[in-house]
Amino acid sequence: MAAVRAARHAPAPAPPQAPSARPAAPVPATGRIAVIGHRGAPYDHRENTLASLRAALEAGADAVEIDVRLTADRVPVLLHDPTLERLWGHDRRLSSLTYSQVAEVTAGGVPTLRAALALTAEYPSARALIDLPDPAAAQAAVFEVHESGATDRVYYCGGGLSMLAVRAADPAAELALSWCRTAPPRPELLARVRPRWLNYHFGLVTEGLVERAHDDGYLFAAWTTDTPRTARRLKRAGVDAVTTNRVSAVRAAL
Repeated sequence: MAAVRAARHAPAPAPPQAPSARPAAPVPATGRIAVIGHRGAPYDHRENTLASLRAALEAGADAVEIDVRLTADRVPVLLHDPTLERLWGHDRRLSSLTYSQVAEVTAGGVPTLRAALALTAEYPSARALIDLPDPAAAQAAVFEVHESGATDRVYYCGGGLSMLAVRAADPAAELALSWCRTAPPRPELLARVRPRWLNYHFGLVTEGLVERAHDDGYLFAAWTTDTPRTARRLKRAGVDAVTTNRVSAVRAAL
């Protein structure tokens, strides 16, 4: 994600001798709020497909958020749900199918993480935000990112367990701790995860919450909003990034 407040730095409650977080990618435009395509552009193309990712990037997204899970043979692929039913009409758990079986029943529609990273590499200023709904996929996802030479173009988001798994696999990874509760993350969790970003559900975002996060040294992201009115409210609150299903509309509002 393009960090838009260059003067701020990641918090440093790290354990002794733990490496610091990798610096954020260059800012695309000073002072601009980053816009992240949620699973690409799902109103135009099926979510988490290469067509959806490309549409979001062509619309001007600074990053695309992708959900990563593992097949039975531990291939990281793009799918939010644990089954293929909602998107592909097959009531089969992804974890019960090999990648070749997934490719067969979806006519190649479910891309691998490697293919998604190759696509985002075509847009030098863009990044991929890997969401990990299943912590068990963290190690394989981090390995694929490193094998693809994409460490400087990728960061990760998710709940505490997923982010702890990524932190264990890559002590230098840039993390966005996702949060959807009124109670703030516990200091102990923040110290272990060492996120660069706090990634809040947009309905919880207030100016005071963003200000406190900035004062504590975090960048602040909000998910997932699709209306210009809410995007403008988030801008007034001071957020650094917004995740949306409608990149063009939200970008225009910001």
